[in-house]
Formats: sequence, structure tokens, C-alpha cells
Amino acid sequence: MTTQTRPLQSAHDASSPTIERTEPIEPRVVAEALSERLFDGALATLELATIHLGLRLGLYETIQRLGSVTFGRLAAELDSDERYVREWLEQQAVAELLVCPNPDATPEERRYELPDATAMVLLETATPAYLGPVSHLAVGALLAVPAVEEAFRTGGGVPFHAYGSDLRQGLGQLNGATFDRAIAGWIAAMPDIDRRLRTVRGGAILDVGCGVGRSTLALARAFPTTTVHGIDLDVASVEEARAAAAGAGLEDRVTFSVDDAADLASDANGRYDLVTILEALHDMGDPIGALTATRRQLRVGGAVLIADQLTRDRYAADGDPMERFQYGCSVLHCLPATRAEQHVVANGTVIRASTVATWAREAGFGPPRVLDIEDPFWRFYRL
Repeated sequence: MTTQTRPLQSAHDASSPTIERTEPIEPRVVAEALSERLFDGALATLELATIHLGLRLGLYETIQRLGSVTFGRLAAELDSDERYVREWLEQQAVAELLVCPNPDATPEERRYELPDATAMVLLETATPAYLGPVSHLAVGALLAVPAVEEAFRTGGGVPFHAYGSDLRQGLGQLNGATFDRAIAGWIAAMPDIDRRLRTVRGGAILDVGCGVGRSTLALARAFPTTTVHGIDLDVASVEEARAAAAGAGLEDRVTFSVDDAADLASDANGRYDLVTILEALHDMGDPIGALTATRRQLRVGGAVLIADQLTRDRYAADGDPMERFQYGCSVLHCLPATRAEQHVVANGTVIRASTVATWAREAGFGPPRVLDIEDPFWRFYRL
């Protein structure tokens, strides 16, 4: 995930001669800046972990429901230990995630409240500001660091299930909120497919790399006359997806299976009007095989929709924060998880448009069409 950037324009007046200065920056200055950056990173990591705790334990939701709490009231409400709850509340207020309107009161009498802005980011899934589950993703990735360290030494991989439920559910919640808000609009950017799914009885969608099924369920809600089948390699994810479909009352139109997209059997007549690969292509061990197999699943006039990372056109060593984030995810999760498969390719998180075009061509598609969909994280391709 990244944002597009442009080169900085010169501040010199066009009529004035440009003077290039190449004065070296003292190593001490660079070292001091790097030290500050490392401290800021450690601080952010610790605070992210406390956000993870607050979400997992229901602390934020309970404060929002009660309006204002003391540590004793919150601990009693959640049947939690008072001393831990007190320390967490004080830390959250110091971090300016909560508000303490009476800081001079005794610890027992201090009250804590959840600001609207914090609620928007951590709890309100319908807003584009929602980012709380990124804390689960980060904690899941960090828990697997010792296994990644071993993979560096052996050249092996770290299977997806080794990252546990935190990363699996964090991805599902984070991406799922986006799917719920936006997936109908993404399909609308392909008017012929949108019309086909809304008007043709018996329309069918294949959702490849569905994870815990949030994209699959969002597709089913957006197109109530279609059937949707989701596939994923992770058994635990598919089990959660099936439970979610049953809980939503959609099991009559939504099904899931544990499958590798590259192993899908050819279908001479095609079974699906649309195949979606949403934030999953970069994780596939055999992306060309997967695209080849999905092409053979399409009915005449059908299409594949890919949503994957929005990156620069080529590598540069001065990445913006989003590209830094992508590479961090790649080192700690996407690359090791792909290496744990019987992989042909291990691309990692950073997938460039030229890579998608190459894979599509080798799978038998024409050049991908980049759809006119604005998104801060993903680029959208139609095959």
C-alpha cells in the first residue's frame, strides 16, 4: 500500500541561476535524527500494542457505551483486574487517545472519556478513517519475528497459520471495512459486469484468496441474485468465513472451500461472470498459474478484477511512508508466508503495475486495464 508522489519542484526563480550545494551533512546530525526515529518507532510500537489490548478486551467499546468511567467502574464492567485497567487508562490518556477531564483527582476518582476522533479511527467501521485493526496485524507480525529470523538463516518460510488469529482477523477486519463500504463501487467501474451481475439470473462470482470471507460476503450483499464462492489456502480462515456466512444468513448463496487457485480444474464453458482477487495476488506462490486457471473459469464476456498495492512504477531508495509500510509487511509476513508454500514466485508485498502486466500476459490475458478508481492504498486492474 502506498501513495503516489511527485518530485519536489525547485524553489529557485526560473530567471535565477541554479546553484547546487553538495555540502555533506555531518554524521553526528544524521545519527541524532536516526536515534530520534528509532525512539519514535519504539514508542509507536508500544502504543500500537496497547491499542490492540484495548480493542481485544473491549475497553474502548465499553468506555464509549458508558460515556465516562473510573478505572474501578471499567474493571467491574469487564470483570478485569483493577490495577491493569488503571495503568492502561492512565497510559491512554498520556498518549492522548483518551481524555481525562479531572487529572488532579485521586486515581480512584479520575474519569476517562473516549473522544469522537479516537472512536472514528478505532471503532467506526463505516468511516474511511477506520484503522484500528492495523494494531492486530502488527502484533501478529511481531509475534512471528523469531520464526522469520530462522527463515533468514535457512531460506525457508513461515506458514500463514504461524501468525495466529491476530494477523488473520486483523486483515479481515481492516480490509473488510473497506469491502463493505466500497466493493459495489469498484464493480460499478466495470459497467458491463455490474449490469450483468444485476440483471442475469444465475450470475456467479469466484472470490480468490478470500481470507475470512469479508470480501465474499460484501459481494453477495452487493449482488443479491448472484452466487459467490470463496477459496483460500488457510483452513482457519475458511472455517471463519463459513461461520460468518451462516451468521449473516447467506449460506444459501455463499460457499467456501480450501483450494489453491492454481489448481482449479479447467472449465470449457466457464462458470463465473466475475473473478475477484482482492489484496491477494502478491501473496500467491504461483500467480501466473492462478491467473491462468481463473481465466479458464470465466464465462464469455466475464472479467477478472484485481485490487492490489498502489506502488511507484519502479524501485527507489527514498520510499514514502506507505512504501516503507509495504516493505515492512513484506519482510515480516508476505515474503515468509509465500516462501512457506510450494512457490514458483515469491514476490512479497510490493507489487508493481509492470509485474501484474507481465503475469497477465503470461497467463493468456491481454494488457490489464487500470480502472479509474481512487483509493489511497490499492490499484485496480481489469483482465
